[in-house]
Amino acid sequence: MNEKIRAKEVRLIGKDGENIGIIETQKALKMAYDEDLDLVVISPNQAPPVAKILNYGKYKYELEKKAKEAKKKQHTVDVKEVKIRYKIDTHDYLVRIKSIRKFIAQGNKVKVVVMLRGREMQHSSLAFELANRFIEDLKDDPITIEKKPMLEGRNVTMYLAPQA
Repeated sequence: MNEKIRAKEVRLIGKDGENIGIIETQKALKMAYDEDLDLVVISPNQAPPVAKILNYGKYKYELEKKAKEAKKKQHTVDVKEVKIRYKIDTHDYLVRIKSIRKFIAQGNKVKVVVMLRGREMQHSSLAFELANRFIEDLKDDPITIEKKPMLEGRNVTMYLAPQA
């Protein structure tokens, strides 16, 4: 910007967007100062660099505004967790299925955890059956199984993700 430009010549763009052409940096700087504006290098990797006469404060504000707008439109993928026990009742099971569908529809990944306590560890096969029942009931939905049901400590976990 302004005196910090080290190139001898710049391709100058006027304040209204018209292409003025290749001009010495000092002349371009004088033109900018005559209009009470700044000389800002827009594209430094060109030969010669492209500079534009504009209000730097306003330019910086517009860039920040565009960056904020782009950030608003981004969707971060969260990992939602659904915890259950293998002795789950039918209605509770249906509620969990509904919440998994809702999370997937929002574009989030889902971690399904079937918890086992104490002597329930001896019946880990029932926990695997429940996890596979989830997969079976959700097969018609646009879901991919990111990680198959696995025993991790005292829990059987699996990861579901929306189909790409």
